[in-house]
Amino acid sequence: MNPEQVMPRARNDAPSRLARIESALRQAFPDDLAEVTDMSAQHHGHAGFDAQGSHFHIRLQSRRFAGIGPLARHRLVYDALGPLLLQEVHSFTLELRPL
Repeated sequence: MNPEQVMPRARNDAPSRLARIESALRQAFPDDLAEVTDMSAQHHGHAGFDAQGSHFHIRLQSRRFAGIGPLARHRLVYDALGPLLLQEVHSFTLELRPL
């Protein structure tokens, strides 16, 4: 089995939020380096906390970021993650650099 096909599963056997974020980034940035970290445990007791994953840090190095500014980089990531960010994630931080 391909390691990319094995995703962490939430209780209802659906792919976890972290796995869905990683999958969306792989589709949008297939040849680039992405690392997604679930930071939710550090926010236990804060507004928006969800044990299934609510706070994430995304580190992404992409060739697509070369020659464009931070706002344009953020827009590319927002476009890739779309509804996940708007409907399921309370907070996220981005670290975006050209590759």
